[in-house]
Amino acid sequence: RQALDEPQTTPDVGALRNLKLAATMSLARALVGCKRVINYAVKIRVDKGAVVTEGVKHSMNPFDEIALEEAVRMKEAGKLKEVVAVTCGPKVAAEVLKSALAVGADRAIHVVVEGAAYDNLQPLAVAKIFAKLVEQEKPELVWFGKQAIDDDLGQTTQMLAGLLNWPQATFASKVQLEGSGKSLEVLREVDGGLETIKVSVPAVISADLRLNEPRYATLPNIMAAKKKKVDTKTPEQLGVDIAPHFDIVKVADTPKRKGGKKVADVDELISKLKTEAKVL
Repeated sequence: RQALDEPQTTPDVGALRNLKLAATMSLARALVGCKRVINYAVKIRVDKGAVVTEGVKHSMNPFDEIALEEAVRMKEAGKLKEVVAVTCGPKVAAEVLKSALAVGADRAIHVVVEGAAYDNLQPLAVAKIFAKLVEQEKPELVWFGKQAIDDDLGQTTQMLAGLLNWPQATFASKVQLEGSGKSLEVLREVDGGLETIKVSVPAVISADLRLNEPRYATLPNIMAAKKKKVDTKTPEQLGVDIAPHFDIVKVADTPKRKGGKKVADVDELISKLKTEAKVL
């Protein structure tokens, strides 16, 4: 009797439609490149033609942090089901994967590269490694930072897109998943200002500085990250040749700037530009 007297509720058709639409818009997986670099706050030292890395604080490349944050936000918004952090480097590079897991990545892959092979690891080799991982993991998005702050090459995104024959959206400052989840609208930062493009999914994206503000890992999440899965692979297991294609001959400090001079008039300025600076 009481059950019959209770008001009958009808399903919210609009809410059900929105849930169904959200489900169709959700992408399955994203890989995120997370490179270990010298911390941005450390003053770089050069010795014997190479950058000193021993005993220097390292952390995740800041632009990769931004890419990871955007992938995690997509997952939290229901637009992505899984975020997989990937790094290529020595065993100590596992620390950046722990950081990635602590801020929201679901699992991680560590492609171990040691010694001289790591010192000479170049963008094309990294792109080939990611291409193999894409074959295995079947992601719909691959995220990178627009460049690494150690070598500033900014080439891996473009090379991977070429190897996969996927569309690329570089220097992204805003990314929006559209329609049924088959395309992305991306706002890019270019020399002339801002450019909006639309790319189909799957795609490779690189994050620019203004895309978002990365979060800090909380203690509970740091503890929870210890239980998340980290797979270890090698380039040999993936069948990738990582031999370098160019050699870095020398690394040198920027020459110290000499002190300026005051001149009495324009004639003296022109004279010094001709005789001392030799630019005229």
